[in-house]
Amino acid sequence: MAHTFLLFFYIAGCLVAVFGYPSGLISASCDTMLPIHGKAIPQSSAAPYVITASTNTFMPGDNITVTIKSSGSQGFKGFLLEVRLMGGNGITGTFSTTNNNVRILSCNTGANKAASHTDSNLKQSVTAVWTAPQGAGPVRFTATVLQDYSTFWTGVKSDIILTSQMSNITCGTQKTCLSDPVNCSPNDSGCLFMSSSASSDGIGYVFEISGPTSGYVAIGFSYDTMMGNDDVYICTTNSSGNILVQHGYTTGTVAPQLSNSNTAGNIVTSYINGVLKCSFITQSSISTQQRSSANSSFYIFLVSGPSIASGQIEKHTKTLISTTTVDMVSISNVTVAASGSSPLVLGHGALMLIAWMTTGGIGMIMARYMKSAAGKPIFGKAIWYQTHFFLMILTVVLTIIAFIMVFAEVSGWSGDAGAHPVLGCIVMILSFFQPIAAMFRPDPKSKRRQIFNWGHRLNALVIKVLAVATIFLGLILIDTTSNNWMPKVMGGFFAWEVLFYIILEIMANLKKESVYENDSIRPETSVLIVFIAGNVAFLIALLVGIGQS
Repeated sequence: MAHTFLLFFYIAGCLVAVFGYPSGLISASCDTMLPIHGKAIPQSSAAPYVITASTNTFMPGDNITVTIKSSGSQGFKGFLLEVRLMGGNGITGTFSTTNNNVRILSCNTGANKAASHTDSNLKQSVTAVWTAPQGAGPVRFTATVLQDYSTFWTGVKSDIILTSQMSNITCGTQKTCLSDPVNCSPNDSGCLFMSSSASSDGIGYVFEISGPTSGYVAIGFSYDTMMGNDDVYICTTNSSGNILVQHGYTTGTVAPQLSNSNTAGNIVTSYINGVLKCSFITQSSISTQQRSSANSSFYIFLVSGPSIASGQIEKHTKTLISTTTVDMVSISNVTVAASGSSPLVLGHGALMLIAWMTTGGIGMIMARYMKSAAGKPIFGKAIWYQTHFFLMILTVVLTIIAFIMVFAEVSGWSGDAGAHPVLGCIVMILSFFQPIAAMFRPDPKSKRRQIFNWGHRLNALVIKVLAVATIFLGLILIDTTSNNWMPKVMGGFFAWEVLFYIILEIMANLKKESVYENDSIRPETSVLIVFIAGNVAFLIALLVGIGQS
């Protein structure tokens, strides 16, 4: 009797091994999507089957009809169908059916997560209904299809299905995200957002970008944190109300060069309540045109700004840059990014403002116009000279520190900032040699003293003009406000200084021999006090602007 039972179980096991799971009860295969058919392996040729969906976009709660069908006459006996998230490849959504050819399965992730066959009859096509869950990102229908017991294909896939409603729910688990504010929802009116996930084909990506703008939002990929030689994708509007997805490359701080290649497949766009959104699929790897695209780690730029009628983008008004390089193939758990310019760059700007809006300007005025008003000696030298000497040395020291800070940040020379670094280097060199030259000035009675004085003054004037121009260009680079108020304030400061130089020059040329009481305040001193107060006011306004950048 025992031998009979053993023989029965042996025959049953052989039947399972021979016929597999003709009823489709294959929940054990949910994770691997491989049939348990002994030593049988998947076919390496192109699958003679296709998967189609009733729509290429979805909203949470939508029902999508999916069909598996044979592209020839061979048909199929079995299948396992699931919906996989792009990037993390997790199973998502639930299935239902309206016919007897499809069985709904439970997997370890929950009930109704997969669909399979109900018998081993030959089929030409089957259909099922998939319901999209809340918060699902881009998805793909994926199947294993069996022609017979030993002949089957895995990784049979539909086109990527994009969601019409972006979400940050799967950020860090199914897709890489950057946002400002941190962890904000792309459905919030003030959220600047991007997400990426690698397509399961091994090339290309699925991108989502969103931001509060009527112009454009864009993402860029770079080997450094400086703009230039970057691969960029742009979501922009034009005067007709159309939303365009463009691909291009940046060559510096100018509009990117657009590519004519077909870089996006299915595209979903919207502009609702002032929020612009684009979801799209790229058909190429990321390439900066500077290095090999074999490296998949990049700094990510996320920017927004205005666009003109044709859809051509203008200078961005908001910038978000990832704190580190991001591996675009894997999923990053880091969703935090550094907004705007780095602390070293901002510190560089602040020191340059202090040096050339206060210490440098006041020091120059002391030497030019305050000799009579501050001529009393202190430590053997006139007050005006001691003040001039101290302020100008302080100006040079601040300039040197600012110079070192910005070079430490960019780790070398970069031409992406236009003329700003060139002028900055000239200011640095001339400022450094100005006090050194002053140490070798001729004796006051020497015939060469007048030549030295004119050379010293001319060099000071050149330094001052170039410093103001350098600061003006620097403020243009870091000003992310919509009205670009910081360069305008700098223009007002320049006009303010010119006005007081004219006033003091007129006072100096009048050469009136006025008699002042010992305790009275000279007119030059009053003008200087007003000048300093105005300079400090301009300085504070720009320092606040830098802090907000």
